[in-house]
Amino acid sequence: MKQYLDLCQRIIDEGEWVYNERTGKKCLTLINVDLVYDVDEDKFPLITTRKSYWKAAIAELLGYLRGYSSAADFRKLGCNTWNANANENDAWLNNPARKGVDDMGRVYGVQGRSWQKPDGSALDQLQKIVNDLTAGKDDRGEILTFYNPGEFELGCLRPCMHTHHFSLLGGKLYLNSIQRSCDVPLGLNFNQVQVYVLLAIMAQITGHECGKAYHKIVNAHIYEDQLDLLQNVQLKREPFTLPRFEINPDIKTLKDIETWVTTDDFKVLDYQSHPAIQYPFSV
Repeated sequence: MKQYLDLCQRIIDEGEWVYNERTGKKCLTLINVDLVYDVDEDKFPLITTRKSYWKAAIAELLGYLRGYSSAADFRKLGCNTWNANANENDAWLNNPARKGVDDMGRVYGVQGRSWQKPDGSALDQLQKIVNDLTAGKDDRGEILTFYNPGEFELGCLRPCMHTHHFSLLGGKLYLNSIQRSCDVPLGLNFNQVQVYVLLAIMAQITGHECGKAYHKIVNAHIYEDQLDLLQNVQLKREPFTLPRFEINPDIKTLKDIETWVTTDDFKVLDYQSHPAIQYPFSV
């Protein structure tokens, strides 16, 4: 929680205004941020200075792990974050690659589960990683990447959190996640939850203890229409103690994640927060 609040204040104090062409808004921007989450110590990085809808963040992560390409599938899991990008993004609506209502194209989990190889076959990056880690193998390339420049035009949005690199060391599983762009007041809470939960899930289904998760953000920003709420509401609130996180112990394989797991299989214990803040969302 302190990392999050310190980052918000740092962007306000040190950030520079940049015009974002996609959204038509100015952003107060900072380059290069490093966050660390103590998954090994069960310190769940959930924002307490506003209500956090953590189940939606986990639902989105589950959709990525399943390789979903439709906003409708994400909605069924309990996540509405792809509705606007799939159906209200003018550039995507006019893109001949779009297949119709709710289609997201080849973004995020599609790349992770079905990367297009030169011969036309598909590469399942995630399955390879799970197989290696389950066997206790770390080839220093246990990397899940959603960033495919050759197919940007085939999706509604380039991936923001684009790469997850898993490492085994001393019997523990570690994660380094890299994010090219981050809407700090609105999006970072989702991203923090997802980095933490991804490591926790992968450790559980591959049979390892959790280490720490390291989260690098290249471009961290606050949109101009978010700044007043952040400065004059959220940053004036006192944070509460971080909650704890639990995963259903019956989740044992990637197939479980793909087939029957829902957000009800995850619990956040002792979560106390201030009221929600409705930050503007930029499409």
